[in-house]
Amino acid sequence: MSWTIGVLQDGDTAERRVPLTPDVAKKFQQLGASIVLQRGATAGAFLGEGDYADVKWVDSAAEVVAQSDCLLTVSPPPAEIVGQLKPGAVLLGLLQPYASAERIKQLQAGQITAFPMELLPRISRAQSMDILSSQAACSGYECVLIAATKCPKFFPMLTYAAGTIRPARVLIIGAGVAGLQAIATAKRLGAMVEAYDVRPETREQIESLGAKFVDTGVSAAGTGGYARELTDDEKRQQAEKLAKAIAQCDVLITTAAVPGKRAPRIVTADMVAGMKAGSIIVDMAAETGGNVEGCVAGAETQIGRVLLIGPTHLPSRMSVHASEMFSKNLFNFISPMLKEGTLTLDWEDEVLAGTCLTHAGEVRHAGVKQVLGL
Repeated sequence: MSWTIGVLQDGDTAERRVPLTPDVAKKFQQLGASIVLQRGATAGAFLGEGDYADVKWVDSAAEVVAQSDCLLTVSPPPAEIVGQLKPGAVLLGLLQPYASAERIKQLQAGQITAFPMELLPRISRAQSMDILSSQAACSGYECVLIAATKCPKFFPMLTYAAGTIRPARVLIIGAGVAGLQAIATAKRLGAMVEAYDVRPETREQIESLGAKFVDTGVSAAGTGGYARELTDDEKRQQAEKLAKAIAQCDVLITTAAVPGKRAPRIVTADMVAGMKAGSIIVDMAAETGGNVEGCVAGAETQIGRVLLIGPTHLPSRMSVHASEMFSKNLFNFISPMLKEGTLTLDWEDEVLAGTCLTHAGEVRHAGVKQVLGL
């Protein structure tokens, strides 16, 4: 009997991505897997039943879960769905592993093998599986488009009959995948771009994209490619230098995040108050608390003469390509374990072992256990 992969309609109505696109479904089938999809699950990415070949469509989530040996998901399924999974079933996708101890206990109790892709080791071999990076690229791109739409100035320099319009000044805070994509996009639109990151090794990357690096004299190089949290003294020094750069820009885009924790507060109300009239702020970290004081997730907030935007579900705004990237990342993770329609888990594989949250009733990820006290 072949291994069955299932996809549900996402419970979050604002989530438009799908974790299994037709070309990737075909690749899974070539490896001997069967596919079952809930009707409506793919509509947000503009995919219909006719786009998928030789898959089974069913009406209810319960039917998908009952038939699935593996459930692919963009966001964590609700508790009632987790409770219906077969013992030993695989749950794979963005599962927010640090968000809920109760969810993890339920996965334990159900003997579910859960692979939150947020826990994927940051090593070279895993780059083709890195959903956080692929989706962050979508988010960084979208943030710049949002800013350009709202900005009362041209991004590029413009020459017209009566003279020349200077380009908009864009400052991007955070030079991870999202920030670098934001830098590249703002440059393509013709803006003057500056960028800042607490990790000194990003300077070369920022400058290679044609942006100017804002040097505050503070370094927060961390482990695994992420920044560490700053001390109070470092935060004060950073704030003084950043405030000057922020006061000069027309558009501020913030992209700083710490995995499993609240987004670091970088931009204060005083910094916002010091910005030019008509300035735009787009806070990419809005969903995890925001980098900017006063940010409200899912809202546009007018603070004096500055507009602060806290967008949510950014990758879903470009659901076609975001889904394509997401789906390929999942395939690259699980396909090496799928042989002739049967899944074989190799716990000697550091990618597999490092991504596993729960298996056979045990919480396997030491970092999650420590943070949630499990």
